[in-house]
Amino acid sequence: MTKIHPKFSNTYEESLCDSKAAVVLTVWKKSLLFNCDGFTVYNSNGNLVFRVDNYMNSPRDNIVLMDASGLPLLSIRRKKLSLGDCWAVYDGETQRDPIFTAKKNVSILTNKRNLAWVCAKKTVLYEVEGSYGQKSCKIVDVRRNNKKTAEIKKKDAMVGGGSFGKDVFKLIVESDMEPRVAMALTIILDQMFRSY
Repeated sequence: MTKIHPKFSNTYEESLCDSKAAVVLTVWKKSLLFNCDGFTVYNSNGNLVFRVDNYMNSPRDNIVLMDASGLPLLSIRRKKLSLGDCWAVYDGETQRDPIFTAKKNVSILTNKRNLAWVCAKKTVLYEVEGSYGQKSCKIVDVRRNNKKTAEIKKKDAMVGGGSFGKDVFKLIVESDMEPRVAMALTIILDQMFRSY
């Protein structure tokens, strides 16, 4: 049987070393804790890198991205009084000065392949294009002539050539983007486009 979660690592830094090569993560839309909704993320060596654990009865407006040991890396919060679906991302568990915000594209007049915009201090940094529901989308850097910085793809099983389904997919992060930022954007996309 193909393993989704073979090993555990100690820290975020040990799991994702600084290199010029792209980091390939396996994202499993399942929490490690019983009766929780969340994500479990492994690197290409099978080490646990990130996790998100949300209790089923808790509101989904506040999500914490943690490293393998449970230390908070980023907090993701839905903006309450905004037009459209807008999320803010903060360092750790703080609630001051968001690192960036992401807003869902709801306009029928703009590019239909554009799912969301990512901004910092009213400057567009990234655009998300494609289809999150089909696990086929990419994050492009607007400041660098739409250079691809991360991509979400379906994950195929190594044995038998089957597919894991929509709950297991790959997140490929180029060296230009922090993996924790790419994972935060993946979580936001899941919240924006989830089917209840």
